[in-house]
Formats: sequence, C-alpha cells, structure tokens
Amino acid sequence: MTLQDVKNIFGFIAGLGLFLYGMKLLSGGLQKVAGDKMKSLLNAVTSKRGTAILVGALITAIIQSSGATTVMVVGFVNAGLMSLLQSVGVTMGANIGTTATAWLVSLDSLGESATYIKPSFYAPIMIGIGAAIMMFSKKHKLQSFGEIILALGMLFFGLSTMSSSVSTYMNSESVQNAFLTIGQNPFMGLVIGFIVTTIMQSSSASVGVLQTLSVYGVVDAGTAVYVCLGANIGSTTTALMSAMGASRDAKRSAVINLLLNIFGTIIFGTIIYIFFLIKPTFCEYVMSSVAIAVFQTSYKAINAIVFYPFADKLVALSGILVKEKKPKTPVATLDGGEKHDHSMQLDERIINTPSLAIQAASNYVVDLGHICIENIERSLDACMYSKYDLVDKIYEVEQRIDDDTADLSEFLVKLTNAGLTDKQSRVVKDLMYTIIDLERVGDHAENMADYACKLRDTKLNFSDQGVEDLTLMRKAVMGSLTNAVEARATGNLEMVRANLRFEDEVDTLEEEIREKHIERLSRGECKSETGVIFLNILTNLERVSDHAVNIAGYVKDEA
Repeated sequence: MTLQDVKNIFGFIAGLGLFLYGMKLLSGGLQKVAGDKMKSLLNAVTSKRGTAILVGALITAIIQSSGATTVMVVGFVNAGLMSLLQSVGVTMGANIGTTATAWLVSLDSLGESATYIKPSFYAPIMIGIGAAIMMFSKKHKLQSFGEIILALGMLFFGLSTMSSSVSTYMNSESVQNAFLTIGQNPFMGLVIGFIVTTIMQSSSASVGVLQTLSVYGVVDAGTAVYVCLGANIGSTTTALMSAMGASRDAKRSAVINLLLNIFGTIIFGTIIYIFFLIKPTFCEYVMSSVAIAVFQTSYKAINAIVFYPFADKLVALSGILVKEKKPKTPVATLDGGEKHDHSMQLDERIINTPSLAIQAASNYVVDLGHICIENIERSLDACMYSKYDLVDKIYEVEQRIDDDTADLSEFLVKLTNAGLTDKQSRVVKDLMYTIIDLERVGDHAENMADYACKLRDTKLNFSDQGVEDLTLMRKAVMGSLTNAVEARATGNLEMVRANLRFEDEVDTLEEEIREKHIERLSRGECKSETGVIFLNILTNLERVSDHAVNIAGYVKDEA
C-alpha cells in the first residue's frame, strides 16, 4: 500500500463523515424550520391510512431521514399522540419519503456538460455562506436556514470527496469482480446492505454511497437491487433500538416497520431473483445513480400499495410478537379506575421535534391539572361531608403529583436545549410556571386533608350553614380551576375570561363568608376549634383560585 493509497482511504473516510454529518445537520435544520408545520401534519393523521401515508412521506421528505421519522413515530405512539394503526400508515409513507435523498444525491451524477448546475460545484460556497449565517445571525429562524445551507454544502462536498478518493480504483479488475460477485449472490448483497446501513444508521446514507460508486459504471442491477433491499431492512434497527424501554405499543410500532421491510424484501426479492434467472442480462445491467433512485422509489411505493390493505393484520401480528407483560404486583389507581400512566407522555425520542414535544408536554400538564382538580374535590369531600376514608388516597395522589412534577420539569429543561424558536421558548417557560402552580394546588389539597384529619380526631364537623357557605365557595373555586386547565388544553380565551369571572366571585365570596363566620363565632354558634379550621380552608381555596388565575394568564400571554 502506497502513501497515496492511505491518503485516498483518509479522503474517503473524511468524505463519508462530511456526508453523514451533513445529513444529520440537514435533518435537524429542516425540523426547526418546519416547526409547527410538523405539528399540523401530525394532526392531519386520521384513521384514514391514505392520509397517514402521505403525511409520513411528506415529513420524511422534509427532514430527509426515514430513521428519524420512524423513531419519532415510536415516540408519538409512546406519548399517546398517535394510535398504533395510524403509525402503520405513517411508517409506510416514511419508507417512500426517504427516497427523496436518493433523488437529491442523483443530482450530482450529471455529466461534465452540466458541471455548472451540479450541487457539488456550489458546495464550497454553500458551506461558507451557511457557516457565516449561523455565526453572525442572532435570529433563530435565520440560523436554522443557515444550518440547512451548511448541511447541503457538507453533504455534496462529502459526496464529491468520496468520489474523487475512489476514482483511481473503480476501473480495476478486482473492484469490478467484487461487484460482480455481489450481484450474483443476492444473500451477500442483502447482508452488505443491512450491515452498512446498521452501522451508518441511515439507509439514505448507504444508498447514497452506492450511488456515488455507480458513477464509475461498476454497480450492476443485481448488486444495486439487493444492497438496497438489505439497506431497507437495516434502516429499521434505529427504531428498534429506540423502542427499547418504551411502552408495548411503541415496541409494536417499531416491529411493524421491521415486518413491512422484511415481507417486502422476501416477496419482491424473490420475484426479482426469478426474473434475473430468466433474463440474466438484466442482472448485469449497469445501474446509474438515477436508476438506483428510480428503483428505490418504485419498490417502496409498490410495497406500500401491496401492504396497505393489511395494516390491521400487521398490527395484530405485532401484538403476537410483542407480548404484553403482566405487572407482578397490582398497581394502585388514583381514582379507583384506570391507572394514570404519565410516563408514556414524557418520551425523549420526540424532543428533536420541539413542536410535537411541546404538545406532548402540554397534554401532560393538562392531565396533571385534572388530577389536581380531582384531589381538591376529594379533600373538600373529606372536610365537608366527613368522608375520612378519602384521606389516604389524597396523600397518595399528592405524592404522585410531586413525582410527576419532577419528571415533567426534567423533560422541559431538556426541551429548552432543543433549539427552540422564541415563541416555543415562551410556551415552555409558561408550562414550567404552570406545573409549579399545579404542584401548589396539590399542596393545598394536602393541607385540607390535614384539616380533615383534625376534624376526625376531635370528632368535630361543620354546621349546616358552614357546609352551605363552603359549597358556594367550592363551586366558584372549582369553576376557576377547571376553566384554567381547559384553557391550557384548548387555548380558548373564552375560558380565560370565564376563569377571571370566577376569580372575582371567589374574592367576593371569601370576604362575605369570612365575615359571616366570624359573626357566628362571636355569637357562640360555632366552636372555636372548628372555626379556625373553617377559615383555614377558606384561605386555601382562595389561594387555589389565585393559582388558577396564574395558569390562565400564561395561556393569555401566548395568544
């Protein structure tokens, strides 16, 4: 091996590194620019698999990575943002959308006469412009555009570097024999495509390298077809690894992606193999970069069409392959019904898509708000109607609120480092403030549970008039809190206004009821021990309403 050979090897590795990093950077930049459009696309996913396929294809074409899309799908299913059946259509679409990269790479295979319109010709200036925008621009959106320009420049510069590094060897007899051997051995082609893609974590990258080599006329149809099919299977490993430790449905979503590609490879690989046996000249047909892109797109589109009617069968099969694990010990419920499993909504796989991660976090906050509402109701039942059997449940739920608050805070802190826009940063900040307010609402429920324990231990209870007054206060406070939580859920400003109306009522009632109660105490109509507890409950309820106003105020600020 000569010094020039070592230099060429280093050049190929450098080009491959630039290409891979350029793809990753391009995916990240496009996701940031897409922003809320990604959320809108996800919202378009319905039970209609045709819509889901289009959405999957479009999202993948935007972010230039089927691996990233399928990992996001696993995250969406795990976060409860998408059903398992909906994920099948999106996954099918993602497999089609990933071919956009192959078409992008094929642009650089234009002949010498088209040098001035080849992307690699402009790659150096794109790197310079992109880097300058990222370094000197202070606007997040402009920086994201700079990131995209830089990424495209690196991608095509990497392809050019790889191509020039291997050009010396492509006409050698040993290289041509190697490709001929692969073309005549389908299993070898599948294995090579699978291994290379698994290592690179991107079928687009492995197929892009194949397209780069095809420029030198050494890639025959047999090699291209089976390496591409193997690459498609290899692309599923990213989602499979991502699903480790996720919910059962998330694992099933990753398995469905694997099944789609395995079944497609078996069916179409067998058909093509038989066709090559009948027409061996087609197996030796030299594939160009464009021809590889055509094959990839055609195969994946046909694969989606073939398996489109069998989406529910794939879901059923994934259920057989991924068994449901039964808990070893019974899991306590929060309200006597189904267990609230918020951990499913805090999936870090979707942090790379901030708009969707924010939606998941917001859903979590709303769910947490409903739990706080339930606990306040329990604590008031315990105090007003001597339902002391609820006290243990109140303490249990309060601990769960604290744990969930800690988990959500950690998630939101990580989300702040995900390259947010100014608007997204404001929403994340408001969500952090909201969970602080909800945690304090939970504390007030705990305080009132303590008062219920005092009433139980001293065998005291409120008078009929006291219960009547608390009923009025309760209705106003719960109206304030419920409207605040629903405002966060829907963004409806009418609920913010309703929250403020209830807050005014709470303030008025608190003052009137306090004065009436003090008068009853002065007349000796109530015991002093009960009176102190009554006034403390009033104070706690008034503060709950204050926190509700804060929560609604954050929603108003975001409008």
